[in-house]
Amino acid sequence: MRAAGRSERVNVGRTLKSEDGQRTGPKESLRWIEGYERIAEMAPELADTRLVHVADREADLMPLMARAQQLGTPADWLARAKHNRCLAEGDKLGAHTTEGLPLGKITFQMTAAKDVKARPLRQQLWARRVELPAGKGRRYRPRASSHAKSARPVTRHRSNGAC
Repeated sequence: MRAAGRSERVNVGRTLKSEDGQRTGPKESLRWIEGYERIAEMAPELADTRLVHVADREADLMPLMARAQQLGTPADWLARAKHNRCLAEGDKLGAHTTEGLPLGKITFQMTAAKDVKARPLRQQLWARRVELPAGKGRRYRPRASSHAKSARPVTRHRSNGAC
């Protein structure tokens, strides 16, 4: 039984490519937005719990950021950065985030794969909370769907390396 007010969910599974190499149907990026919406739906029932939506770098997309803001950000979200975005202060995300000492370090053995030898890897972790400026360039216009029917347009910035 569904709780009142919950939106219908769209099946956004991967569709096969057509003969011309294009995929039809909903974009896979909708999965990240739907995942956040599911976490956000739980927030009122779990008021004493900090909810965090964790995603990989495929979720570094403006529609997810816009949807979280539209919902009033009832849950935190964490995505590994894919884009070296410009920050409001004029800095770049990468340099700002890796400033200072890392939060932690890890060493592990990377297993062998086709044409790649096994090798030890060292990784460091930094984290910073940042606010992204509205930016310049192409505007994001949400498609009519259960995910973004009333979303405000948000500006998307494609960086050529300069802020």
